[in-house]
Order: sequence, then structure tokens, then C-alpha cells
Amino acid sequence: MKLSIVGCHSATPRRFHNPTSQVLELRDQVYLIDCGEGTQVQLRRFGIKFTRFSHIFISHLHGDHFYGLIGLISTFSLLKRTQPLTIHGPKGIREVIELQLRLSNSYMQFQLHFNELSGKEPQVVLDNDTVTVTTIPLKHRVYTNGYLFKEKVGQRVLDYPAAVERGVDMPYYNKAKQGHDVPGKAGVLISNTEVTKDPPEPWSYAFCSDTMYLPQLHEQIMDVDVLYHESTFTQKEAHLLSKTKHSTAAQAAQVAHDARAGQLILGHYSTRYTSKQPFLDEAQPIFGNVVLARDGRVFHFDPHRKIENHFTDLVPLKPQPTV
Repeated sequence: MKLSIVGCHSATPRRFHNPTSQVLELRDQVYLIDCGEGTQVQLRRFGIKFTRFSHIFISHLHGDHFYGLIGLISTFSLLKRTQPLTIHGPKGIREVIELQLRLSNSYMQFQLHFNELSGKEPQVVLDNDTVTVTTIPLKHRVYTNGYLFKEKVGQRVLDYPAAVERGVDMPYYNKAKQGHDVPGKAGVLISNTEVTKDPPEPWSYAFCSDTMYLPQLHEQIMDVDVLYHESTFTQKEAHLLSKTKHSTAAQAAQVAHDARAGQLILGHYSTRYTSKQPFLDEAQPIFGNVVLARDGRVFHFDPHRKIENHFTDLVPLKPQPTV
């Protein structure tokens, strides 16, 4: 699993502060989560390939979470995309996008599907060979969902030396990885467990977008490997919570603690803060394994379940010289 933070700030974009967007990679699948203004510019700036998106998940219809969507769709059209694209998001997102396409006289060469959401209970929005994605009902100023990604158990891993030793021919390797017994030397059937190893343990990721603190939230995401939870304010600005329906870093840490999460990633910082260190200082006493999101930060989660000291910061690509 790999998580790339395209943008992680709240409200209006600034020169070095971009609104919410993330790219999640699970095995061979790539998903876009939220699409704030300037997302496609950030994707190009950091060299993140985005042509493989087939599903986009929008948490709510506030501009800093979806104003970049129409631009991205238009770019797909200009790039002659033919692969279908499904957008999961609140009811009304179809109307917004289709109105923009119609008034700009834009036409898609690909099928654009909308999965509009209005339910107040968790619901499965995607279930394929790789992952199950379920909504996480949140409470904000408008209808909002987070998303829980649960990776499915993959194929078994071929033990190549053991397969060679037992005389298993290459055409049977995939069959062995699928869990079948296969013929070896002299046609003798070889047990699958003799030539393969258990697959890596699947990952889970919870994206909790804009929301006020919900004490019961941990119940749905219990034992999640990685939790991203908004932390718009520190406790010094707690007086703003009832009006804005946002959370503090301490509240995010409490959710992670109660959910027994493996790791907490903080984000959606108010641009009033010149330093992110106070968010970390506030969260760590409550939940120790916490890190800060930042634009261009990539979190790598390897099969050995190491989830500490695992991120890198992308360097923006240099502009190509013009002739």
C-alpha cells in the first residue's frame, strides 16, 4: 500500500498550501480521494501519474474537496481517455459536473458514471478483487462521508527454489499461487503449501475527512492499520469547533487511540498556523504513533507491516526548457 498526499490543507489554497487530495495505491489499483482545487496541477508537479484512476471518491461538496474535479475530467477528455470513470460522492455531484460539462460544450470520449450517496449508515460503494470500500458517515456542515478501504487477501507467494526442487514446471506457477496442488517430478501431485508461502497480510486505510469529533467513530474503523483524520485546529482554537464542525489534533488522536489504529496521519490544517509542530505535540501524548501529512509526502507500507519512519517527500519536477 502507498499513500501520496497531494494536498492536506483546509479552506483556500495558497502558494505552498494546497487543499485536500490523496492518491491511494493498493496492489495494482490506484484511487483518488477528494479533488480540491489545483489537484491535477499538483499531480503533475510531483510526477504522480493519474491516468490509471478508474474510481474517484469525494467526501463532500465543499470546494476545497472537489473544485478540482471538473478540471481533471476535462483533462482526461483532452488526453483521449477511453477507460470508464466512476465518481463516488454526495447526491448533487452529478448535477454539478454535468452542468459544467454542458455549459462548456464539453464532450467525453469515455463513460462517466456517478454513484451518488445520501445514506446515513455505512454502505459498500466498491467491491472488486483487490479491495472493499465502505463509507464512513461523518458530521460536518454538509453531508459528508469518509471512506474505509480494506484490502483483500492476495494470491499465495511462489517459493521458487522449492518449486524447482520439486520439479514443478513454470506453466503451473500461477495455478500454485492460486492455491491449487500441482504436479511435480514424475507427475506426482505436490501440495500447494510445499511450493508457496502465505500471502502478505492485507492493509486497511480509513480516510476521515472534515468532521466534528465523533466519540463513536472508532467502532467502525476498529483495528484499522492507518487512519487519516482531519485536525483543522489545536485545542487553543477549540471555541471554533461548534461553528465549523471540525476537529482538533487531540480529538483525532483520541479516535486513533479508541480504534486501536496502527498509525495516525494528521491533516486538513487551518492555514492560520505557520507551524505544524503544535499539532504533533498535541496528539502524541494521546496516541504515540502519529505523523504529519504534508503536500508531496508519500507513505510507503511494505508487506512486513513496518509503519514507522516510512515516508518520503517528493521533490517538485523541474520545468522543461522551452525552445
